[in-house]
Amino acid sequence: MATTRTSTTGSTPPGASEHGWRVGELAELTGVTVRTLRHYDQSGLLQPSGRTSRGHRLYDPDNVARLYRILALRRLRFGLADIRALLDDPEWDMAEMVSRHAAETERALAATARLSTHLRAITRVIDSSGQASSDDLFTIMEEMTMLDSPVRGTTTLLVYDDLPAAHAFLIETFGLTGGPIERSPDGTAVHAEVYAGDQALWLHPSGEGYRSPRELGAVSSMVVIAVDDVDAHHERAREYGATIVAEPTDQPYGVREYGVRDLEGHLWYFHTPLEGP
Repeated sequence: MATTRTSTTGSTPPGASEHGWRVGELAELTGVTVRTLRHYDQSGLLQPSGRTSRGHRLYDPDNVARLYRILALRRLRFGLADIRALLDDPEWDMAEMVSRHAAETERALAATARLSTHLRAITRVIDSSGQASSDDLFTIMEEMTMLDSPVRGTTTLLVYDDLPAAHAFLIETFGLTGGPIERSPDGTAVHAEVYAGDQALWLHPSGEGYRSPRELGAVSSMVVIAVDDVDAHHERAREYGATIVAEPTDQPYGVREYGVRDLEGHLWYFHTPLEGP
């Protein structure tokens, strides 16, 4: 069982608990990374109840309950926009959420158990005949697809000559959520982050083996991001002076999208799904 920690801030907000967990402690206890907790704070999804005297984020039991709700809703395949609305729903029912979470967990366990049973049965067949039938393999593959993928997420890394300038551009021009800028002891920016929804994009300084498209004169990849209103996003990017490479266009693959280059030549496409007929 987790043990609470006494706040050292001396300025706990009214109504907040006098006990809490620092961000590193909460990360260790929950398995959620410190980077994710910082992102939740910066995006307003989960803001700590206070700070310690040294400025560390401090989380109280209400924060812990809210974090569980976030993680449970993500497990149930809700997007961050939906999660934000549900978190503020006055009709929220914790018992119902735990029940749904339990049902989802039981479904996954049942799928795992079925796969295990079939694998053991097929192993006995292979031991006697030396091979598995196509029908056996079809059964295994079907049940494998019912299990969650072991892949939990992705992080895009983009190389820039000027990290602070790129960081500011992506926030101001494209409306991405700003993350931290990390600097070396001499003040040089060595890492920066921005977020598109719950997806992180890391900004890496150019150097040996890493080159910005501005220096190379070409790109070998692009970033594609879904937005609520692609035309409004396009107007914002144009207003801020971004280089538009393709005007908003309805595409046969079901989205309306436009293309744009950032200040160092990285290629971005922003789109909104088209409504059905």
